[in-house]
Amino acid sequence: MPKASIIVPAFNVAHCIAETLNSLLAQTFKDFEIIVVDDGSTDQTSALVHTFNDPRIKLVRQTNRGLAGARNSGIAAALGDFIGFCDADDLWMPTKLAKHIAHLEADPDIGISFSASALIDRNGNHLGISQTPKLTHISAKDVLLRNPIGNGSAAVFRRAALQDIAWRPTHEKIRDWWFDENFHQTEDVECWMRFILTTNWKIEGLADNLTLYRVSAGGLSANIENQRKSWENMISKISSISPKFVHQHIDKARAYQLRYLARRAVSMGQSRLAIRLIGRSLLSSPHPLIFEPAKTVTTIGAALIQQAFGQRAYTRIFSALTGHHL
Repeated sequence: MPKASIIVPAFNVAHCIAETLNSLLAQTFKDFEIIVVDDGSTDQTSALVHTFNDPRIKLVRQTNRGLAGARNSGIAAALGDFIGFCDADDLWMPTKLAKHIAHLEADPDIGISFSASALIDRNGNHLGISQTPKLTHISAKDVLLRNPIGNGSAAVFRRAALQDIAWRPTHEKIRDWWFDENFHQTEDVECWMRFILTTNWKIEGLADNLTLYRVSAGGLSANIENQRKSWENMISKISSISPKFVHQHIDKARAYQLRYLARRAVSMGQSRLAIRLIGRSLLSSPHPLIFEPAKTVTTIGAALIQQAFGQRAYTRIFSALTGHHL
């Protein structure tokens, strides 16, 4: 059996699936399987997967269940002691799997090993931006406020740890759930929160940019209002697990989430929405302004410049000042 399994949820990704699979096949650690879960694609996704002549690639096809459902089907089919996830539009650096397995094997108490991520655009160009999160001594508060794991392609689980959060809903006749399929956004954070609140496993990260995370305005994260509602639904669920914890941190957590959505709105050219969101963030809690003043002030400035002078002027000004967009 393979030592590691890499799960690739795939829905209408014919434009990028080959690049993603090539990045996974280039791993320096070779004892792995790749499970591509075609989640009801209507394009040539499955046909392209079949063009790869490598016995380590396995294809699972199913009717559409969403990202969480595709991950769950992949986990159910996985054979490895270590299970990683790579969304079909993201990429892994060649040493990612090797470094995570070494990290997990060095400390048997770590249940999730994750990496920092570099952001790329739709064409695979580096944006000059990295997610550089807290890496050790991660608490439930850290996950709720700042989500150090960052994205679904950054994490590699120990199988035993993943099994500790498995459950089977009463209506489910096929297999267990690890990710909650009721969430079509925020399913990552819901999983991380449930993991850290209900198990004794540690979450730790690696500083290297081992994940290339693709930023696309057309992706799931583009619908800002739906994402906000999904986050609030996640909070409601986590409140049922640990009401005292959520009550203690909800205002600060909501402030960070609204600031994140404001930054998403700026990147999409929705300056009025961004101004409303950053205003609501500051009303919820001054925590982001106090502890991350540069990022908060930059978000405010970007939204105001974009609103006053338009998208073209915003792009010129921020490119000149920072070398990249917000």
